[in-house]
Amino acid sequence: MKSTTFSRRSGLAALALGLLSAWLPLAALADNYPSKPITLVVPNPPGGLLDTSARLISDPLARFTGQSVVVDNKPGGSGNLAYSTVARSAKDGYTVLVSYSGYHIANPILMDKLPWELKDLTPVGLITVATNVIAVHPSVPANNLKEFIAWAKQNPGKLNYASQGNGSVSHIGTEIFKQQTGIEMTHVPYKGSGQAIQDVLAGQVQVFITTPPSVMGHVQSGKLKALAVTGKTRHPQLPQVPTVAEAGLPGFELESWVALYVAAGTPNDVIQRLTNDVKRSLELPETKQRADAAGVEVRYLTPAETTKLLERDTANWAKAIKAGNIKFD
Repeated sequence: MKSTTFSRRSGLAALALGLLSAWLPLAALADNYPSKPITLVVPNPPGGLLDTSARLISDPLARFTGQSVVVDNKPGGSGNLAYSTVARSAKDGYTVLVSYSGYHIANPILMDKLPWELKDLTPVGLITVATNVIAVHPSVPANNLKEFIAWAKQNPGKLNYASQGNGSVSHIGTEIFKQQTGIEMTHVPYKGSGQAIQDVLAGQVQVFITTPPSVMGHVQSGKLKALAVTGKTRHPQLPQVPTVAEAGLPGFELESWVALYVAAGTPNDVIQRLTNDVKRSLELPETKQRADAAGVEVRYLTPAETTKLLERDTANWAKAIKAGNIKFD
């Protein structure tokens, strides 16, 4: 009996020692974090929303962490190269994904095989959002959103809408808009915004829901009409254009968001330290000024709030994708 009891105690002691040994490196990591440079992995080339957001946060984050923050542009595979890189990285908080809603939501829904899974990543927090603009050709006989919806309902099938490609934010977002308003429009996909804008300007395609930089100059020159912006607030460079809620459609919202993620299994203390420094970085007046100049809105959300945002948008997008029978290019 004594031998059995001793054996059990020895086994428990060994188990406890093993757990302690596994915990100690994580505790040391959290205590010393950060002690070396942090890398922000961007799924896109330089320029655009993701790269702008990464560079917006990199300098102030370096100041608060006391470590250099490197921006590593890693385009490829519709964002999947960067996502898989971070998902497979060390669980130490030094390799951080600059995640884009269009990739983070659409890829798992539209692609059968991915080199990463949602469970492989855990959020640090939301950092920026970018609204979209509902822009139409001047030939469309509507000067505001209510008039546009009413005319479109009376003329089903007469409108074509552009997107940046099958499965893009502009495609899925416009399908959500169609479903919420009950209007009918024909989808015309493009490879990016360039040719889409040209065809909208020519009147071959009448509607384009896209990011402000793509259409701001044309709206200001009168070549296109901006009916509403699709975010929570007006765009600083299009102050005369109302939000969709102000224009009479409070149920519709389309914002592209950028959030930071690390490999799942990263210690909570490390994530908490990082998200605190991210929050402080975003609260700096100069960060907001730089964001406004770039047409991006700074908006911090905690890791838990970021998860809720992802869950909400995933549910809305999945519904729209199924109803619109959307397939990836």
